[in-house]
Amino acid sequence: MSNCKLKALTLILGLSCSALASAALNPQKPPSENFDLSKWMLNVPMEDTKPERKGQVMEVSVQQLNKGYTHSDWFYTDKKTGAMVFVAPNKAMTTPNSKNARSELHAMLDPTEGINEFKPSANFVLSSHDNPQNYGAVGGKLSAVVSVDHVSTSGDHRHNDSFSVVIGQIHSKDNEPLKIFYRKLPDQEYGSVYWNYENNATGVNKSKRLDISHDVFGKSKIRYGQPAPIDGIKLGEKFAYSIDVKGEEMHLVFTKNLDSAKPVKKTFVMNIAKGHYLGNTYDEGYAQSVLHFKAGVYNQCNVGPVGCKNNGLAAGDYAKVSFYKLDLEQ
Repeated sequence: MSNCKLKALTLILGLSCSALASAALNPQKPPSENFDLSKWMLNVPMEDTKPERKGQVMEVSVQQLNKGYTHSDWFYTDKKTGAMVFVAPNKAMTTPNSKNARSELHAMLDPTEGINEFKPSANFVLSSHDNPQNYGAVGGKLSAVVSVDHVSTSGDHRHNDSFSVVIGQIHSKDNEPLKIFYRKLPDQEYGSVYWNYENNATGVNKSKRLDISHDVFGKSKIRYGQPAPIDGIKLGEKFAYSIDVKGEEMHLVFTKNLDSAKPVKKTFVMNIAKGHYLGNTYDEGYAQSVLHFKAGVYNQCNVGPVGCKNNGLAAGDYAKVSFYKLDLEQ
């Protein structure tokens, strides 16, 4: 029912898909009892309590997550809606290659691998890969219904990562063929949804990595004094995204106005295998890359180059997202 497969029932009851999805969530249960998290591990923005991971960010294994794991600040069930809530502050312990805090799920296609995220059986590849039979899947699909409830209210508007959060990703070991952003300036009513493709520059060309933005609802890179994105999305407003990787192509669908008679849908298709996107000579493409999905909160506001503050949750220095649907098909 949360996937709205019973369309006849939606007509009988006069309910929208998002309303049915919300109705199926139990506010009294932990996230793993409302959502299928059987192929997900979790990072939360705090030091790991396991002795062998002292000084490293917390990793919650598939097994631990599915025993009802919650954290009162960073990962929990909303007591009113039953949504799965992710929160990350502007400054906290982070993963080794990032300055940004996250409360984020990481797909693990082979949950028997524990938290060894680089095992082939835990990841997927494109159909162009030389040895696809060695991996957990070829392609896959991730679908979500979310609301961004808060983004940092501090930051430098001239930096694109200020006031923004990443809510869904395709990640390789080095770079990201997809990051889905929500960004809203504090003085504007509507925020913007857009997605970035990062050219896959590796080895000696790693410094040539470049994020290329694609507007969905609203507009990326807005500065103070520029027109507000009235076609964007408000804080707390539900919208949907789906990421379907088939063959060498990434198919994206974004939908807003979910509860209206006329939802607004935007679609994109991109070959992420061939490289040289928009003529970029450093883009090797992801034909041979090992990939996985991520979903949750990857807070882009940090106290370093982005210019955000860290005065705590009460001061608004955090990002928060609620998931009403999260389906992984692989």
